[in-house]
Amino acid sequence: MPIIVNLDVMLARRKLKSKDLAEAIGMSETNLSLLKQGHVKGVRFATLEAICRQLECQPGDILEFRD
Repeated sequence: MPIIVNLDVMLARRKLKSKDLAEAIGMSETNLSLLKQGHVKGVRFATLEAICRQLECQPGDILEFRD
């Protein structure tokens, strides 16, 4: 898949655990883990906004296109 999810990189940069992010944005740890691994077909803008707000980053810091 040409869309790469760099959520684990952003979590490491912010020294934040997945569990803490999931709790802060109201998402289950399981669903966040699936998103981190790129095992989802889509993500809601509201979810992406909550992640970016919590991590103080831009969507492009999390999602990357590789041909």
